[in-house]
Amino acid sequence: MSDVKLRDLTPEQHRVLVEHGTERPGSSPLDREKRPGEFQCAGCGAQLFDADMKFDSGTGWPSFFDTLPGAVETRTDTSHGMIRTEFHCTRCGGHLGHVFPDGPGPTGLRYCTNGCALDFKADEK
Repeated sequence: MSDVKLRDLTPEQHRVLVEHGTERPGSSPLDREKRPGEFQCAGCGAQLFDADMKFDSGTGWPSFFDTLPGAVETRTDTSHGMIRTEFHCTRCGGHLGHVFPDGPGPTGLRYCTNGCALDFKADEK
């Protein structure tokens, strides 16, 4: 984690953001969020995704085909006997989820994100 002070986290948010856990699929209401707005890091409030980057992957986790520029950093995760690409908030270092090469265009990526690692701010329009 970086030196950025994290907001007060629930035990589940701490388990995911700090301990690199994974929430149960289908447990986050943000998986079904369809309003225009912005998804932010629950740990520090950094802007991560615009709502128009979100798509229904059918996996049970909020999924996005892209991130806002500079919002996340990736690294190789070899836990659980697999090789995956893990992504983190650039600002606070909080674990957000994993990115896979099976998403829709234009990027072909799926940022499979733990909903508890996100906050949603709806557009006020």
